[in-house]
Amino acid sequence: MDTNPQQTVQPIPPDHETNSETPEIGGGLSVIQYWAEHTLSPEGAKLWQTLLHKSACLSCSWGTGGQKGGFTNETGEKLQRCMKSVEAISAEIQPGISSHFFDQYSIEQLQQLTSLEADRLGRLSFPVILRAGKSHYERITWEGVYQIAEAGFRQPPERVASYSSGRSSNEAAYLLQLLMRSLGSNNLADCSDLCHAPSTFGLKQMFGTSTSMVSLENLKQADCVMLVGSNCSYNHPRLMNELIKLRDRGGKIIVINPVMEIGLVKFGSPAFPLKSLITGSEISSLYLQPIPGSDVALFVGIQKALIEKGLIHQDFLQAHTEGWQAVVEQAQTTSWEAITQTCGVSQAEIEATATLIGTSKQVVFAWAMGITQHQNGVDNVYSVSNTALLTGNVGKVGAGLMPVRGHSNVQGFGSMGVTIRLKKEIQQALEKLLGRSLSRVQGYDTRALIEAADAGNVDTLICLGGNLYAANPDLTQAKRALSQVDTIIYLATKPNLGHFHGLAKQNTIILPVLNRFENPHKTTVESGNNFVRLNDEGKTHLKDADLIAEVEFLTELAHRLQGDFPVDWRKLQDTKYVRQLIAQTIPGFEKMATIDETQEEFTISGRIFTEPKFSTPSGKASMFVTPLPELALPKSTDFGVSESTPAIVVALMTGRSYSQHNTVVYKIADKYRGMPHRNCILMNRHDAESIDLEEHQHVTVQADAGKLTDVEVIYGAVRQGAALMFYPEVNVIFKAQIEERSGTPAFKRVPAVVYAQATTGDSQPA
Repeated sequence: MDTNPQQTVQPIPPDHETNSETPEIGGGLSVIQYWAEHTLSPEGAKLWQTLLHKSACLSCSWGTGGQKGGFTNETGEKLQRCMKSVEAISAEIQPGISSHFFDQYSIEQLQQLTSLEADRLGRLSFPVILRAGKSHYERITWEGVYQIAEAGFRQPPERVASYSSGRSSNEAAYLLQLLMRSLGSNNLADCSDLCHAPSTFGLKQMFGTSTSMVSLENLKQADCVMLVGSNCSYNHPRLMNELIKLRDRGGKIIVINPVMEIGLVKFGSPAFPLKSLITGSEISSLYLQPIPGSDVALFVGIQKALIEKGLIHQDFLQAHTEGWQAVVEQAQTTSWEAITQTCGVSQAEIEATATLIGTSKQVVFAWAMGITQHQNGVDNVYSVSNTALLTGNVGKVGAGLMPVRGHSNVQGFGSMGVTIRLKKEIQQALEKLLGRSLSRVQGYDTRALIEAADAGNVDTLICLGGNLYAANPDLTQAKRALSQVDTIIYLATKPNLGHFHGLAKQNTIILPVLNRFENPHKTTVESGNNFVRLNDEGKTHLKDADLIAEVEFLTELAHRLQGDFPVDWRKLQDTKYVRQLIAQTIPGFEKMATIDETQEEFTISGRIFTEPKFSTPSGKASMFVTPLPELALPKSTDFGVSESTPAIVVALMTGRSYSQHNTVVYKIADKYRGMPHRNCILMNRHDAESIDLEEHQHVTVQADAGKLTDVEVIYGAVRQGAALMFYPEVNVIFKAQIEERSGTPAFKRVPAVVYAQATTGDSQPA
């Protein structure tokens, strides 16, 4: 067996050139400057009060907080808050929107706002309604709200639906799905359908579980991490602390991303002021930049190299997996030429990657939406997991599979049953609780919901957080689809673009709700690594505001629809009783029954695998052959561009900027990519120059649903043939192919044509 780590070569990635505006490290002193500006400002006292409140971070699934304290993670380590947390809190402690605001601004005027401008309007402070034919939102009483909502939810169950995000609590999520299922509807769309569903589906098929198998304690024992399609330096900065510590103890980090993100090369963390903050810490040991959408080919290549180097663990495969022979055979018989031509990564780079993995003792394979948001996203998850199994890196301490989730409680919503793929055990427990069978009608995931609404098949929609309009591809279709729904009820803390563009046919209602640290009752949330945190009670800073807790609204609506049957809905306005039901009906959450008395936060049982016995009927992992994708791009003429027009077709990736959380934008510029505003396209210099484009020149970018004009070209460290633009603004131009098994759109590979800005005739789609 080839076990000499000194044989590892570290090729320089082909597209490492950045622009002059890109800093040398991610993080660093600018983070300290941001903290100082905000914590020492007039909002500082309230900001610190919230940071120290015993509630989980509002931002990503790697957040801290809960009963251990605002800055403390699940293992008791301090100083674990990041800048994104401060951004999220600052937005939540804004003043309330004035009582006359909606009188002064028409819906037409509000539709001109950007995401940042909408967010900075302030906190929603009273319920409002936009009625059919009216030009302005107007205030509505709570009794008026309930009358419209009650009528809406008395429609046939197949014509009512919900959509949700991870902003809220486990208790609200549980009540939402309990209400919908008690009404006979399985239409429980969730933001994770657009992001993480391939991980959920793929891991369930292979291992019988659908979340991370790696706890924070286990991650601390790894000696190698492979990070695929994730920019955690932007989106999960606290994870960077663990990567820095891994490098400090001699471990290796392999980064796979078509864009060379500076924060994944070198990152300065305030948690290590003496050794990291100013000069930065080395993150990537090896950085590969594959063609977008080619991950299966890359991982089959890694598997092939592992086999050729004698680095697979055949004894492990025979004892603990099924289907491994076919996976090995595929890797052996697939030619290096097919692999390298498909993924755009050299054989030498792939072999270097295999050597790093194969000679490490404990490897964690982590990924995010760069893996899942593809037409073959499930196959991508299979291919990563196959590679981990071939090397025996699943089911042992310090190793395993770690999908990196986005929003702070997006995983908790799935755990609570907010999904169209309800686990059999939960279904049976809910049927026992409700005293009747649940509907077996297939529910709508998010894309199916949009299609159903577009076809006129949805009467009533309740949105618990999120931004259903802007999160979807083809914003023209999303706007049209939502306009076919009779009643839409949005529960939110702040305005977003969906409230101004995602308007119903008859009644659009926005309900102002309390956020996590303002709730009058204790609530819980779940991290991406299966840790359940308990949030203390709180109160809002808003004076004379007419807010409601989500739990209160859902239970009151349920009571008006169903009385005290099949459960005592009004009793469930006390979240302690909701937790009793969660403990009874959701496997792994048994400790929820006593968390109010013990204050004991916990890791959900049955999810962290430290030995190779999996939650499948055989106890073995199932392995699947993953076909190499066909990645040919269309020609520019296929978009209607004249042959005489210099143009280039690229594989366009959508992404978030540095100061952005989901669809909410906190800053216009992205300093780490050198992009000064939102209407930019990050391109490889060679691609731009091949059609005589210069940096900062304005171009048209066109896909299959429309075009954007006046787009500024920014040279960046993106591999040739690929480009990046900001989500959600770019969603207007493409329809996106759908991953059929999971329903997730291919946001990370959108065929688009780029050509020089025309002087006349170009227009942005409505």
